Amino acid sequence: MRKMIDAHLDLAMNLVFYDRDITASLADMNAAEEGFSDQKFRTRGTVTLPEMRQAQIPVCLATLLARSGPEHRRAPSYRRSDLDFPLVSGAYASCWAQRSHYHELEQRGEIRQLRTRQDLESHWQQWKVAEGTESLPVGVILSVEGADPIHSPETLDEWFDWGVRAIGLAHYGQGRYAAGTGTPGGLTDLGRSLLPEMSRLGIALDVTHLADDAMAEAFDLYEGPVWASHHNCRALVDWDRQLTDGQITRLIDRDGVIGLAFDAVMLHPSWERGVSQPDSLPIEWAADHVDHICQLAGSTRHCGIGTDLDGGYGSEQTPRELKSIQDVHRLEEIFSKRGYTDEDIDAIFWGNWLRKLLDSLPESI
Repeated sequence: MRKMIDAHLDLAMNLVFYDRDITASLADMNAAEEGFSDQKFRTRGTVTLPEMRQAQIPVCLATLLARSGPEHRRAPSYRRSDLDFPLVSGAYASCWAQRSHYHELEQRGEIRQLRTRQDLESHWQQWKVAEGTESLPVGVILSVEGADPIHSPETLDEWFDWGVRAIGLAHYGQGRYAAGTGTPGGLTDLGRSLLPEMSRLGIALDVTHLADDAMAEAFDLYEGPVWASHHNCRALVDWDRQLTDGQITRLIDRDGVIGLAFDAVMLHPSWERGVSQPDSLPIEWAADHVDHICQLAGSTRHCGIGTDLDGGYGSEQTPRELKSIQDVHRLEEIFSKRGYTDEDIDAIFWGNWLRKLLDSLPESI
């Protein structure tokens, strides 16, 4: 089993939103949810830290996530849409809780937060030479999924100090900084003001979830590192959550990397959310999206993994062979049978993300 870098996991969200213990074994975490009926994914989780170690995942981009944009429906938690201050303050508080969880995990030796190129290099070397990985910390680089919780561009230094090294400007719907999935539109004035601050600090732009006009504008305005942490191809599954061929080409031109996501609704047009069953979707269809990007690029240089597993769904909405994050490795044989070399498969599973992260992280702080 080769190593893998996962560019998108909502690790802390699973504790703060769903009271999950991701330090437990996968079997124990799922068993603890027996009898829960609040979410369809209960007992169907696929990701814990021990499972990531067994899957040979030394590094992941882990999120701080809290939606709060003006089009989000009012809820009794932080997702408010009536006043700007409680809207932003509540989302900020949710991200603070998630950040605190990562800090606690680091104090317990479960993870190691990677803030610099030196951190990443030393951590990767530790995993590379280790005889066993069961007790090693998982390296975590923080990424904000949806910039709404950031009070203003002027407060971005605080988030950088937390260790945030990538930001996606939007999530679903209309956000404070940009239009996101399911909503037409571009960047807001706040979004246009945030990009220079990101550039100043060297924070990468994750274009995932941006509406088409917002993504085009962000490409034009932002000159720093860009990627798509968890995105598939619109040519294969036609909806706005996917990248068009033109957007893929722009990422290729910027030496971006695109992380393959495993939400079934993103993998094949036949999937109907809430209707289709996992048995109808083979994991091999995920490889079709990598094939498509490689055809556009002429190489594997721009393909990576960004599973988005346990991102508000579980194995009820993944390919039939995928019951654990370890099962992503089933693609290795599929790629090999399709003619990919060992070097190509290494590039997809870890090499491209390692290169991009080393290029993007600050040397030191």
